[in-house]
Amino acid sequence: MLTEDDRRKAADAILRAERERVPCPQLSKTFPEMEIEDAYRVQDLWAEARIAAGARLAGHKIGLTSRAMQMASKMTEPDYGRILDDALYNDGAQIKAETFIKPRLEVELAFIMGEDLSGPSCRLHDVMRATEFVVPALEIIDYRTEVPRAIVDTIADNAAFGAIVLGGRTIRPFDVDVRWIGATLAQNGIIEESGVSAAIMGHPAAGIAWLVNKLHAVGAGLKKGQIVLGGSFTRPVDIRRGDVIHADYGPLGAIGVSFF
Repeated sequence: MLTEDDRRKAADAILRAERERVPCPQLSKTFPEMEIEDAYRVQDLWAEARIAAGARLAGHKIGLTSRAMQMASKMTEPDYGRILDDALYNDGAQIKAETFIKPRLEVELAFIMGEDLSGPSCRLHDVMRATEFVVPALEIIDYRTEVPRAIVDTIADNAAFGAIVLGGRTIRPFDVDVRWIGATLAQNGIIEESGVSAAIMGHPAAGIAWLVNKLHAVGAGLKKGQIVLGGSFTRPVDIRRGDVIHADYGPLGAIGVSFF
C-alpha cells in the first residue's frame, strides 16, 4: 500500500502527462508497492483535481468487460473510471487528434440513468428498470503512462478513458433486445471491426450492475441523468490524424466522427 503522499504524487504524474501530452513512466514501476486500492485512490485524486479545475462528473465507464481482456490484465473482474463533461462529443464531431497521446476507439452502448441507483445486491433487472435511455456510443481510450501497463496503471489512469462520442438512435431499454445490438466500425471506408452487445458479459447491463455494487463499497452510486458506458464489444482501433470513422448500428442508426 502507498502513503497518501505517494498517491498524490502518482495523481500529479497523470495530470502532468495529460496536460503536456507526454506519457509518464508506469506508476507500477515508480511505485512498485502500488495495489488496486491505491490505484482507485489515485483515480479519485485525479478526478478531484480535474473537477476543481472546472470539469463536471457526467458519468462512469466500465472496462475489461471481456474475458480475454481480463486474462491479459491478470484480472478476474472489470474495472471502472469516470466520464467528465469536457470529454463529451456528439455525432459528426471533428476532433483534434492531438487532444490525446495515443488514441484508440471502441464500439459501445451508453446507458442514461432515469433514476438514482445504488447497491448492495444490484442486479441486471435493477439496471434495466433504472435506465431511461440506451444510445450508441464510441469510446476513445488513451494512455497517459508508458507501456506495457499493469492493471494498477490502467485503473489509476481513469481506466484509460479519453472521451466519448454519442449518436445514433436513442431508445428505451425495453424497445429492443439490448443483448443483440450489432455494429460495424469502419475506418476510412474500410470495416475494421464488428461485434454484438451480448459480448459484454452476456448482457450490456451486467457490467453496470457490477459497477453499482462496486461503487456502493466506496459509499457512492449512480445518479439520475448520468451516462454509463457499458464496455466495448469490439477490439480497439488505433486512431490517427485524418481518420474518418463510421460506426453503423443498423436499426439504431450510426455515428460519424473525424480526426484532424
